[in-house]
Amino acid sequence: MTKHYPDLSLLFHALADPTRRATLGRLVESPMRITGLAEPTGLSLPTVMRHISVLEEAGLITSSKDGRIRTCSLVPGALAPARHWMDDHRTLWEARLDRLDAFVMNTLKEEDR
Repeated sequence: MTKHYPDLSLLFHALADPTRRATLGRLVESPMRITGLAEPTGLSLPTVMRHISVLEEAGLITSSKDGRIRTCSLVPGALAPARHWMDDHRTLWEARLDRLDAFVMNTLKEEDR
């Protein structure tokens, strides 16, 4: 059965917002300054900082500060718990759907007789 991942709710919460997903997409290229992440969103810097804190809390990104400049970067492998959870559930549901398909096919064959 599925493993228990205590931070899975934080991860899915962080991924639930389109602004945060877009931020992650921009960080795939390379680490970026907060101001660079905020620019294409049209959001205020405090709002972007709240999004960044949610992503950090979920363990998806890290940030470092050099003077007044804060730079964010992705955490490699941070999505692994979500992927494992989805893989476990996909296996479970595929098995259930295979059994349902076999049942339906057997029922149809019996009706044809």
